[in-house]
Amino acid sequence: MTSTREQRTRPETASVAETLRVAVEVALPTLAGGVIKRRPKAMAVAGKLQFDRPAVRLLRRLHDRHYGHPLKLRVPGRSVGLALSGADVQRVLAGAPTPFSPSTVEKRAALGDFQPHGVLISAAADRPARRRFTEAVLEPGRPLHELATPFARAVAEEAASLRDSVLDWDTFNVTWWRLVRRVVLGSGARDDTKLTDQLERLRLDANWAYAHPKRKQLREQFRERLVAHLGRAEPGSLAAMIAETGEDTAPDQVAHWLFAFDAAGMATYRTLALLASHPAAMDRAREELDGADLGQPHQLSYLRACVLDAVRLWPTTPMILRETTEETSWGPAGTTVLIFTPFFHRDPDLPYADRFDPDLWLDGRAAENPALVPFSAGPAICPGRDLVLFCASTMLANLVRDHRYEQASGPVLSPERPLPATLDNFHLKLTPAP
Repeated sequence: MTSTREQRTRPETASVAETLRVAVEVALPTLAGGVIKRRPKAMAVAGKLQFDRPAVRLLRRLHDRHYGHPLKLRVPGRSVGLALSGADVQRVLAGAPTPFSPSTVEKRAALGDFQPHGVLISAAADRPARRRFTEAVLEPGRPLHELATPFARAVAEEAASLRDSVLDWDTFNVTWWRLVRRVVLGSGARDDTKLTDQLERLRLDANWAYAHPKRKQLREQFRERLVAHLGRAEPGSLAAMIAETGEDTAPDQVAHWLFAFDAAGMATYRTLALLASHPAAMDRAREELDGADLGQPHQLSYLRACVLDAVRLWPTTPMILRETTEETSWGPAGTTVLIFTPFFHRDPDLPYADRFDPDLWLDGRAAENPALVPFSAGPAICPGRDLVLFCASTMLANLVRDHRYEQASGPVLSPERPLPATLDNFHLKLTPAP
C-alpha cells in the first residue's frame, strides 16, 4: 500500500515541451561542460552565456507550476524523475543505497573504464565493505585527519611557490596536483605528472560514457603506475594507511579520490577569487590566521565556510543522480532521479542566492536547508569532504595570510552585485595587490 507521504510526493508528468526545455536548458549545457572532466572551451562558453541562470529560472517556474512535486520527464524508453523540492532532495539522498542507489547506469558507463570497482558504482553487496575502507582512510567527520600534520607541511611547502605570483588556472593547478599527489601517494609521486595526465585522458573519454571506445591499454598503464606508488606506502601519505588495510580494490578507490581532488582544486581557486573581490571576507580570513603556525594543522572554520559557500555558488557536481532499486513513488525499479544542485543552491527565493555568504555554514542557516548539498548528503555523502576542506582551507591560509590579490580577468565578482551563475575558473586570473 502506498503511504500518505508517498502519495504526496508522487511525480506529476511533464509535458513534451517541459521535457524538451529541461533537456536543452539543464541537461545539455551540463553535459557539454563535462561531468567527469571539465572542458575548458565549453566552460568558457558557459561562463560567457551564463548557462546556469536560465536553467535555475526554468526549474523555479516548473516548481511553481507543479507545486514542488517531482516531475516525471517524457524520456523515450527511460523512467526519469526530476526533484523540485528540498524535501525530496533530502528524502532521496537519505535513501542511499536502497531504494535510491548512487550506482546509476550513466555513472557505470562513465566511470567503469578507470574505476570499475569504485564504491560509487558498486553493487549493493560490494558497497558496504568498500565504503568502510574509504571511510577508514579518509576519516569523514574528523576535521583534522590523522595525517593532518604532514599534510599541513606539504601544503605550506607547495603554496610557497605561488606567493607573489600572478595566478592563472594553469599555474595554480600545477601546484595543486603536486600537493594532491603528495597527500595521496607521497612525495615520491609529487612530480609524476604522467600519472595524472593519464587519468585526465581517461576522464575526458568518460565524459562520453557509452559513446567513446574504451582505452584498455591506457587504463592498464595508469593502473600499473598507480599501484607502484601505492606499493611504496610512503609514510605521511594516504598510501601508508591503505597498505595497512589489505583492500584489493584500493587502486579503484584511489582513482576516484584523485578525480575528486580535481574538483576540490577548482573550488579552492574560486574561493581565492571570492576572497580577493570581497575585502570584508578577506579581512575575517586573515584575522582567523593571526598568529597561526601554518606548518601545523588548524581547523580554520571561517576559511572552510568560505570553501563551502564557493561550492554552493558553483557546484562541482551540478547533477546528482540516483537510480531506484525497487518500485517507489518515483516509478518502477531502474528509475533515474535527477537533482540539479544549482537550482537548489541558487533558488531565487533564497535571500543569499547570488551572494557570497560564508556565515551560512557557521550560524545554522545551511543546516536548516536540506537542499544545500555541496558534498551531497545522506549515507552516500562524499567521504573525503573533511579532508578536502582541510587541504583547501590550508592552501588558502598560506596564500592569503600575508598577501592580497586582485582579479585581473573573468566576470566581476563583487559584494555590490549578484554573483555570476556560472564561473569559468579556467580563464580567471588573479594578480598580487600592491
